[in-house]
Amino acid sequence: MTEQTTATIAGTTRLEPDAISVAQDTLIGLADTGPTVSVSFTLVLLIAATAYGGPGILVLTAIPMLIIANAYRRLNLWNANCGASFEWVGRAINPYLGYMTGWLMLAGTLFGTLTPVTALGPSVLAVFNSTPNSQWPNIIIATILVAVMATISVVGIRITARTQVAIGVIEYVILIVFAVWGLIWVLGHHVGTLHFSASWFNPTGIGDKGGLVGAFLIAVFMYTGWDGTLYVNEEVKHRRENPGRAAMLAVAIAMLLFVLAQTGLQGVTSYKNLNNNSTSPLVYIGNLLTGSSHGGQVLAFALALSIIAATGVGILLSARIAYGIASYRALPGSLADVSPRFKTPAVATVIASLILLALGWIYLLTTSVQNAFSYVLDNTGILYATFYCVTALAAVVYYRRRVMSNWRDLLTIGILPIAAIAFLGYVAVKSILSAPAAQNYSLLGFLVVGIFLIFIARFGWKSEFFKIKRESWKPEEN
Repeated sequence: MTEQTTATIAGTTRLEPDAISVAQDTLIGLADTGPTVSVSFTLVLLIAATAYGGPGILVLTAIPMLIIANAYRRLNLWNANCGASFEWVGRAINPYLGYMTGWLMLAGTLFGTLTPVTALGPSVLAVFNSTPNSQWPNIIIATILVAVMATISVVGIRITARTQVAIGVIEYVILIVFAVWGLIWVLGHHVGTLHFSASWFNPTGIGDKGGLVGAFLIAVFMYTGWDGTLYVNEEVKHRRENPGRAAMLAVAIAMLLFVLAQTGLQGVTSYKNLNNNSTSPLVYIGNLLTGSSHGGQVLAFALALSIIAATGVGILLSARIAYGIASYRALPGSLADVSPRFKTPAVATVIASLILLALGWIYLLTTSVQNAFSYVLDNTGILYATFYCVTALAAVVYYRRRVMSNWRDLLTIGILPIAAIAFLGYVAVKSILSAPAAQNYSLLGFLVVGIFLIFIARFGWKSEFFKIKRESWKPEEN
């Protein structure tokens, strides 16, 4: 199997090896998924789309995600480096497709992080019962957030991991407590609650009135981000085995949190009441359960923690992806520089943070461009679904000889990944077909920029990446 790090390719100082555990890596992947943020944004949408069948949809969607995560795990056993899908696809299928996959990873991660950056202000202001849409307080909060998380990311992966553990424990405990509280509230038949029903675990919901396509679109986008465990693989203990395990653990834990939260919270009050408070349903539910504003403040605090964690991880992962690509001179070489003191890609971290901050300021200051930004942000889920599919395909292609060697491998790295690719591909295509034209134009913009970067990397920077020969698993390998 290939044993190669991006540092050795670039000839730079190496990232700190064996710095974080599989548990810490799992929390990095979970933070990028952002359970509390995801629940807050999608609770009402899932009720409407599924006729209260959200828990069933979330369980079903976890299955293809686990299959894709297993494909990532198998690829990381072959080649563990920060470039991840960029290199796997490039070496297994084609370097040009690998580069485009890497660009989609970078764009999806960076633009996906813009959502929590712009969402923190209202959550923090809600904790203090202040006006959530005040422009300059939101800008100041976003700026402080990016500056602090960028500093932590530069200082080292160890402090980043410890920060994620501290944030994650508090956030998940709060979410679990209120989800269980909500479920007890529903089972106790409090006035105004919706009675618990086995139909909540029916994908088509109560009376089979739910729609599968819209529901799967929401659920797929909720799960995205678990792949973050792979972009720090050079810094994880047992870097071949643990990042893949962490990815699968992140998906499994996210499923449990999502299902528990959806089951526990969706019946606390009527859909009408939740929809009337759709901008902050968790705050409304917290106030309802506690009978005061204190419950809402606690859940607003958990939401703020989730946003902070997602921002920190987004900056961290964007820098690692850029570092992995730049190590082949396929992006500006300075992005591959590693700080001798902190053992982190400091330049890439600062650049990613500045881009994120600039985008955040533009979004918060210029209401006229917010619709355009919304179209771009809506496409991040499609970007994730796309590079998940391509990466899973790379696993099938790389292990094609092993796929045909026995029935177990035929199923686990052949049939199941292809089925998962078909599912995610269907969701992405349906999303594109149902999206406004402006949103699809922004998606086309991502592809055009990617093609432009390929030409620059190939003919301007003369990257060696495009000369990489295809590789595949050989029977003598484990």
